[in-house]
Amino acid sequence: MRINVLTLFPEMFSAVTGSILGKAAEKGLLEFNFINIRDFSNDKHKKADDYPFGGGPGMVMLADPIFGALNSIDAKGKKCIYMSPRGKVLNQTMIQELSQEGELTILCGHYEGVDQRVLDYWEMEEVSIGDYVLTGGELAAMVLIDSVARLIPGVLAGEDSAMEESIYSGLLEYPQYTKPRSYEGMDVPEVLVSGNHKLIRLWKFEQSLELTKKNRPDLFDTFVKNHGDFTKDEQKVLEKVLK
Repeated sequence: MRINVLTLFPEMFSAVTGSILGKAAEKGLLEFNFINIRDFSNDKHKKADDYPFGGGPGMVMLADPIFGALNSIDAKGKKCIYMSPRGKVLNQTMIQELSQEGELTILCGHYEGVDQRVLDYWEMEEVSIGDYVLTGGELAAMVLIDSVARLIPGVLAGEDSAMEESIYSGLLEYPQYTKPRSYEGMDVPEVLVSGNHKLIRLWKFEQSLELTKKNRPDLFDTFVKNHGDFTKDEQKVLEKVLK
């Protein structure tokens, strides 16, 4: 997958090109293209923003530099995303759909946003990572990039890692433990060292149910409503949690 990022601060994305995603890029699984919007400004001071028509606080990013940046990568007709607090909230379904794209272009806004004509002409999909406002779109873009890239085959060290977390889609992840078996008087649950894979699977399912019910009752209710293909053992676990 090729990921183009239009930003006023390309240096921020050094965090993305390190660690797992950096290794994936070295393998040719990902290709990053960070584009400085100011490079396409016709102003001698590389100005990329101005006051909004109609008045109001703050500044708005100019259309012309962004158009120039998008034209430089021939973005017309391709998947373009604008990180915006007024967009659809990013979720796993959207992430899975985006992971099927061969190329993504992400625009990071700043100040009071971008000229609306950018969004209209380039048919940009507005995406939010939550009901709050950041100082710019860069951090939000990193969240989107990381969540999408990890679903691309080969990016994660273990091929089944991404799918393992989606076995019980819609539930929060169960607790994890590693060595030593006993630490500061706290022991690893006996079932996890029993070698009984069926009991381990059911334990994980029960823990995911309990955590989701406690921390995200909205997700729990949706899961119970939409999933009816449980095994007999899973159904017993579910009934236990529902009591």
